[in-house]
Amino acid sequence: MTSRRGFLAGLLASGMVPQLSWADAGLPDFLAAARFPDGSYKLAGVTGAGEVVFTLPIPDRGHAAAAHPFRPEAVGFARRPGDFALVIDCAQGRDVARLSAPAGRHFYGHGVFSKDGSRLYTTENDYDAAEGMIGVWDAASGYARLGEFPSGGVGPHDIVLLPDGETLAVANGGIETHPASGRSKLNIPVMMPNLTYLSRHGAVQEVVELAPELHKNSIRHLAVGQGGTVCFAMQWQGAMEETPALIAHHRLGQDPVQIAADPAQLALMKNYAGSVALSADAQQVAYSSPRGGRVHLHDLGTGALIAAPQLEDVCGLGAYGTGFLFTTGKGVIGLIEDGQARVLTQHDCQWDNHLVKLG
Repeated sequence: MTSRRGFLAGLLASGMVPQLSWADAGLPDFLAAARFPDGSYKLAGVTGAGEVVFTLPIPDRGHAAAAHPFRPEAVGFARRPGDFALVIDCAQGRDVARLSAPAGRHFYGHGVFSKDGSRLYTTENDYDAAEGMIGVWDAASGYARLGEFPSGGVGPHDIVLLPDGETLAVANGGIETHPASGRSKLNIPVMMPNLTYLSRHGAVQEVVELAPELHKNSIRHLAVGQGGTVCFAMQWQGAMEETPALIAHHRLGQDPVQIAADPAQLALMKNYAGSVALSADAQQVAYSSPRGGRVHLHDLGTGALIAAPQLEDVCGLGAYGTGFLFTTGKGVIGLIEDGQARVLTQHDCQWDNHLVKLG
């Protein structure tokens, strides 16, 4: 019998190009990077049941990924200060393109596609100028670089597209870094994080900053709801005994709302939020702390802490069904529902920081 891959190859040779979808890649619900026992790094497709439907090699340690909205195509990003972004055909298991950051740049580990899938936007560091940039790539035709525009701050880490399909939200962490200094943070005393909203052409629509006394709260990761609410997770760069809120939410034209827990509970998060996810109904927000080994779930409206399950080395989070899927550095994939965490599967790997939701 003809194999599926052989059948596809025959169609390609005849000029009859099939329109592949994520179903052809095993219908994953999420993408996640991982390190395996042999020292290799791979990008995996993961279902909400905790199954791994594919693993595909990436050159080095990954951080997050961007999933094309239609094609079974993913961009696996290097962990800062890496300079690669690998575009992978997840259905056929082949590399489509390898993006290299321009001279004097590195990627920050995140990117997002335009609503129609024709453009890819990447967060980048112009490290000699200490300025954040957003790279623009032609995802419709070979991923050529089309241009760039400023991110609106220093250290742009995460980037998301709002439901209007026109607005990008960028988490400018405020931390200056340079590859010559490894992962050292060079400007902590004067860092100024912000959440910047940009048009897809780079025009600044709004810049959101925290109170001056919170200027060391680096805005790192984002989750966006269907109504346009943006939740942002932070990592405190000040004294460990200080316990500022690590999660907040915002809507265009409004003031940011910080969500604080009891100081004793916050202390257990060790001033570090690793990932953030907003529930499907936008009523709950969850954020993880791999350093604290905990996930905090809050009611978005009241800010009340709903649950705080303890999960060793947890980081990856993604809304799934009525709860949140999570991954850990111990290979666990699990589900948090009704405030309770349970293990779904355990794999022989170390899951990296993020779960990237498809669709």
